[in-house]
Amino acid sequence: MALKGIRIGFLAGLLAALGLAWPFSAFAETREALFRAAAMDNEASIVTMVLKGLNVGAKDETGQTALLIAAQEGSLNVARFLLKQPSVKVEARNDKGESPLMMAAIKGHLDLARELIKYKAEVNKPGWTPLHYACANTEPESSDMVALLLEHHAYIDAESPNRTTPLMMAARYGHANAVKLLLEEGADPSLRNEQGLTAVDFARSAGRNDQADLIASFVRGKSGNGRW
Repeated sequence: MALKGIRIGFLAGLLAALGLAWPFSAFAETREALFRAAAMDNEASIVTMVLKGLNVGAKDETGQTALLIAAQEGSLNVARFLLKQPSVKVEARNDKGESPLMMAAIKGHLDLARELIKYKAEVNKPGWTPLHYACANTEPESSDMVALLLEHHAYIDAESPNRTTPLMMAARYGHANAVKLLLEEGADPSLRNEQGLTAVDFARSAGRNDQADLIASFVRGKSGNGRW
């Protein structure tokens, strides 16, 4: 009897009804193959898996999904295909609460971020946001991701659970381009987190005096570009 096309869940139920054990290792091996294909942007392999009935939206024990991996690795072809599958949720998050858009944001995968937003990925969410993650990217192009998120109404002074803002993240971890853009777009450098630290404090604590000076100059109004 040909089993091609029967969904895995149905097949497992059929085997159980017959008193046969479903080989758990087969699930694990197939899932690992799915994740490898996602990391390598191997769309053809994932298409084949879908045709065989694999649930390509499945999570592993840490909440990882193929779409999260594709977002992290910049696998645009795989991501585009996955987003069209009913079993794949654009907001499926891992156990750390990280979404595919957050992964794309921190890795600087701009085209992939655009695609995720097209499929209604949440630009704003409670806690850590895609904008926080974008601001932690150290590459000069990180400002393009920040601009994209702001264009789609990302809250510029979003607070993490400990009240860290995107500007604080950019000051400590990000690129000066992102810091400058946030300031120009109206980020508030006077905000403090739960420890009472400002964005300038974040920069100083990381030994990034250039970032601290840039923020301080905006606070003093020397640049003339800020909107306070």
